[in-house]
Amino acid sequence: MRAVHGLGGIGKSTLALHYAHAYRHEYTLVWWINASSTEQIVTGLAGLAMRLCPQWAAMAGVQERAAWAILWLQWHPGWLLIFDNVEDPADLRHYLGTLPDGHHLATSRIATGWHKIAPTMALGLLDPDAAVHLLCTLAFGPEHTPTPKQRSDAAALAADLGHLPLALEQAGAYLYETGTSLADYRQMLGQVMDTAAGGIDPERTIARIWRHTLAAVERRNPRAVTLLNAMAWLAPDDIPRSLLAPLCPDPLALGEALGALHAYNMISFSADRQSVSVHRLVQTVLRHQPASSDGYPPGRQEAEHLIQHATPDEDTDTSQWERLLPHVIAVAESTPPHCPASTATADVYHAAAQYLHRQGRDAHTIPLRTAALAQCEQVLGDTHPDTLASRNNLAGAYESAGDLERAIPLYETTLTQREQVLGDTHPDTLASRNNLAGAYESAGDLERAIPLYETTLTQCEQVLGDTHPDTLASRNNLAGAYESAGDLERAIPLYETTLTQCEQVLGDTHPDTLASRNNLAGAYESAGDLERAIPLYETTLTQCEQVLGDTHPHTLTTRNNLARAHRAAQAVQQRSTATSSPAVDPQQSSTTD
Repeated sequence: MRAVHGLGGIGKSTLALHYAHAYRHEYTLVWWINASSTEQIVTGLAGLAMRLCPQWAAMAGVQERAAWAILWLQWHPGWLLIFDNVEDPADLRHYLGTLPDGHHLATSRIATGWHKIAPTMALGLLDPDAAVHLLCTLAFGPEHTPTPKQRSDAAALAADLGHLPLALEQAGAYLYETGTSLADYRQMLGQVMDTAAGGIDPERTIARIWRHTLAAVERRNPRAVTLLNAMAWLAPDDIPRSLLAPLCPDPLALGEALGALHAYNMISFSADRQSVSVHRLVQTVLRHQPASSDGYPPGRQEAEHLIQHATPDEDTDTSQWERLLPHVIAVAESTPPHCPASTATADVYHAAAQYLHRQGRDAHTIPLRTAALAQCEQVLGDTHPDTLASRNNLAGAYESAGDLERAIPLYETTLTQREQVLGDTHPDTLASRNNLAGAYESAGDLERAIPLYETTLTQCEQVLGDTHPDTLASRNNLAGAYESAGDLERAIPLYETTLTQCEQVLGDTHPDTLASRNNLAGAYESAGDLERAIPLYETTLTQCEQVLGDTHPHTLTTRNNLARAHRAAQAVQQRSTATSSPAVDPQQSSTTD
C-alpha cells in the first residue's frame, strides 16, 4: 500500500493514472475506485463485479456484488486497486486487511492519519522549468518552439499561478483557444500573488482563472456555462449525459456545449464519451459564487431539478439508482446556507435513502436523511407529520451507524412531538415509542427499555389488534429485551407466539418472519437447547439466502449464528465423549498357565 497526498489540483490522480498505464501489463487487473466515502468504495467494488461477471451482477444487489468482487480479488492475486481522493484513511483499513495479495495505491488531499496504514509520498508543486514547459506546450502546441520572450512571460505567469498543475492546464487551454498572449493574460489576472500561510491557495488561484475562462466559454456557448454551474453541485465523476439532458434536450446542442467546456479544460470525457467529470477544485470554486436574487447560487436550482427529474421508481433496476445515487448525495451534502428549501428535493433525498434502506445500508443514509429533515423543517415546520417522520428516519440512520448519542435525543424529541401533535396512541406515536425503546436497549439501558416496550405492546394490542404487523414487531422486541435481561422464561414463549403469528399473517418467508425465527433460535441457544436451535437456524439461513440474497446483513448474521451454534454443539459433544469413555482398570489381570 502506498498513498500520495498533496494540494487539490496538484496532479495526484493524474500521477496515479500515469502509473496505472505505465505498469498495467505487470498486473492481472487494474481497477479505479472513487474513495471519497465508504459508500463510494462499496459502489466501486460493485462496479468491478459488473465488469467481471455482468450476467450475474446485473441481478444482484450492490452489497452482494461488492462481496463477490472482494472474493474474486482474494482468489486472483497480482492486481492493482487505486483508491482515488480518500477523505478518511481509516476507510481503507478493512480492505487492506481483507485483500493482502495485490497492490493498493491511494490519492488524498489529507496528509495525516496514514501512519498506521501506509507509507506516504507528498506530491509538491511543479518546479519552475517543468511549469514553463507545460504552460508553453498547452498554450502554443507541442510543435511550437517558444521564443525567449514567451518563455520569460510563461515563467512569470507560472509563478503567479503558484506552479499549480491544474491552474497551468486551465490557463494554457484559455490561451490556446482565445489566442491571448501570455503577457495580456497575466495582466488580466492581476499581479496579486495567491499565497497563504502554508503557501499557494489553490481555490483563490483557480478562482482568478475561471472568471475569464467562463466569460470566454459563455461567448462561445452560453448553454455550456449553465451546464457547468449545475455540474458543480453534482458528484465530480461519472456525470451521465442523460442526467444533464433536461438542461439541453437536443443531443447535438448538448454535445456542442460539453465540447466547449472540454476545449477549455473545464471537464473531461469518459472513454465512451457518455459521461463527464469535473475537477473537485473547480467545483469548490464554482460553488462559492454569490447567490442571485432568488437565493440560489448559480447552478444550484438546476442541479436540484436534474436529480428530481432523474429519480427512478421504487422498483427500478438497481443500476439506475447506483449511477444516480452519488449525485443525489453530493447535492444533499453541498446544500448552501440560507438556500431556499423544496419539498420536491426532500422527496428525492427520501427516495434515495429508502433505496439504501431496502438494501440494508441504513448507516449510509445519514447525509440524505439530514438534508431531507432540514428541507422539511424549513418548508413544513418543526412538527408537521412529514417532518416528524423525517426526524425519526434520521434517528434510525444514526442508530444503524452505532451513533446512539445522536440517535436517542432525536428519538426522544420525535416521540414527545408525536404525542403532542398526533396523540398518545396514534400508530406513528407507537412506532416512535418502540424505536426509542430499541435505542435504549442498544445503549444497554434495559431499565428504561423494558417498561417502554411493555407499554407500547399493550397499546398496539388495544389500538391495532393482536396480529397487526406493528404489534408483532413490538412483541418480538419485548421478547428481545427480556432475553437481554436474562429472563428466558418470559422471552421464549413470547418469541414462539410471535413466530406463529408472523407465519400466519406475513407468510413463511417474509423478512420479519425470518427475523423472528432467527430470534427464537437464538433464545433456544441461550437456554442451551441446541437441538431446537440448530434446525431453526438452518431453516432461517436457507430462506434468508433465497429471499434476501447471499450477502444481505440479515443473511450474514444468521450464517454467523448457525456457525456459533454448531461450534457450541461440537464442544458439548466433545465434553460428553470425554465423560462417557469407558474407564480402564489400572490393575493387570493375572494370567494362568
